[in-house]
Amino acid sequence: MQHDTLRGWLGHLRKTGRIAHIEREVALTHQLAAIAKKLDGHQAAYFSHPKGHDMPVVSGFMSRRSWIAEALDVPESSLLETFRRASERPRACALVSTPSCQEIQIKKQIDLGRILPIPVHSEHDNGAYITAGLVIARNPKTGIQNVSINRLQVQSNDRLGILMLPRHLWAFYKEAESRGEALSIAIVIGVDPLTMLASQAILPIDVDELTVASALHKEPLRVARCITNDIEVPADAEIVIEGKILPQIRALEGPFGEFPKYYSSQEQREVIQVDAITHRTNPIFHTIIPAEMEHLLLGAIPREATILSLLQKSFPGVMDVRLSTGGVCRYHLYVKFKKRREGEPKNVIMGAFAAHYDIKHVVVVDEDVNIHDPTEVEWAVATRFQADRDLVVIHGAQGSLLDPSTTVNAAAIGQTEVPQEQQGISSKVGFDATKPVSYTAHVFTRVKIPGLDEIDLKDYVSSSSVGLDTHLKN
Repeated sequence: MQHDTLRGWLGHLRKTGRIAHIEREVALTHQLAAIAKKLDGHQAAYFSHPKGHDMPVVSGFMSRRSWIAEALDVPESSLLETFRRASERPRACALVSTPSCQEIQIKKQIDLGRILPIPVHSEHDNGAYITAGLVIARNPKTGIQNVSINRLQVQSNDRLGILMLPRHLWAFYKEAESRGEALSIAIVIGVDPLTMLASQAILPIDVDELTVASALHKEPLRVARCITNDIEVPADAEIVIEGKILPQIRALEGPFGEFPKYYSSQEQREVIQVDAITHRTNPIFHTIIPAEMEHLLLGAIPREATILSLLQKSFPGVMDVRLSTGGVCRYHLYVKFKKRREGEPKNVIMGAFAAHYDIKHVVVVDEDVNIHDPTEVEWAVATRFQADRDLVVIHGAQGSLLDPSTTVNAAAIGQTEVPQEQQGISSKVGFDATKPVSYTAHVFTRVKIPGLDEIDLKDYVSSSSVGLDTHLKN
C-alpha cells in the first residue's frame, strides 16, 4: 500500500501504533524538538497544541529505513533498487487546477511567525528555522525545475534567510542574479514520504525531482501552479510559501545545528522575500529535527542508490553500499564487494570518492560481511586490513562544506578567513578490508557452527526451570 499524501501516511502510522500524540501544550523553543528527539526512530511525534498556534506540528514520520520501504510498498532489501529505477525513469506529473494546497490563500499582512508554528530547535540556533521545506525553483536558462531541502531562518515577518550549497539551486540563483533578477521559488511543507525522498535524488541539473516522485507513486504526482509565480508544486501539500530570492541582498544567517551534529557558522547569506502563503484547510506543519534519523535517512537513501548505480557500472562485483549512521549518513561509506583480483578494492575506493564529494572514509569488505551491521564492518577491518598495504589516502580533495574538521585544517596553517573556493578541502581515507583472493588452509575462513541457521529456539528453550531449581536446591 502506497500513501500519496502526508495525511494518508500519518493515518497509517497511527493505526499501527507508530505515532505519539502529544496533547499537552508544548513550547516551540526547544521543548518540541526535545520531545521529538526522544521519540526519534521509535515513533513519529504529533503535537496538537504548539504554544501560540492552532496548527499542529508533526516530526519523525520517516525515521526508520523499514518505514520508508513500507511507504514504497517494497521490502527493505529492494529500497535502493526501487529508488534507482525511479531516478533513471522519471515520469511526468499531472497538472491540476483546484489543488488542496491552495484552499486558503494569504497575500496580505504576511507574518510567518504568527501563521506558522516554526520551532527553534537547538541550543545555539539563531532563531526559528523551517527545516522540512522543499525549495522549488526553475532554471532561468531552460525553465526546468529543481527541488531541494534548504534550511530557512525566519528573519522578519516576510523574509527568510537561506543556506544554499554549491548545487543546482545555487546555480539557478547565480544565473538570475547575474541578470539583476530575483529567482522565483516555492517552499513546500508537508508532503508524502515518497515526495520527500525524491526531493533528495542526485540528478543532472535539468531533471525535476518531482518527476522522480511521480515515478515512485502508483499514479502520476498531482501538481499545481503557484498563485504568484509559475512554479509547480505538489497539489496535495499542506503548506506552500511563495516568494523569491532577492538579488544582491544578504543578511546574517546562522549559526544552526546541522547534520554533522555541530553548528555551522553565522555568515552573510541570501534572502527570500515572501509574497504569499497558501495551505490546506486545517494544515499540518512538518519539522525535521536536525541531525536525527529523519534528517539523516532522507540524505542517505538517495545517495546510496546513486552511489550503488555508479559503482556497479564500473565494478560489477559491487553488491551493496551503506552510508553509516556513525558517519552521519554522508561521510562514511561501506561497500560489499565480490573480489576476483587483487587491487580491485582500491579501484572501488577511488570510484566511491568520485561518486559523491561528501564521502570521506570508504571501507570495502567481502561478500560474507553484513555492511548493515557496524560491528561486522569493524571486525573486517580488525582482521583483514593492514595499513601498510591496504590504506588509500588522498589529500586536498573537495569534501563537505559542513564538515567542521576542514575548518580546523585551515586554521592549522594560519588561515583565519578561508576564501569560499578553498572551503571544505579534505583528506580522504579508504580501507581495503577484504581477504586475499587465495590463501592456505583456513586462515581466512570464518568460524561457523553447522546447523546454526536451522535452530529455532522455541523448540528447545522451556519456560519451566524445574531441572535447574532441583540442582540449585542440592
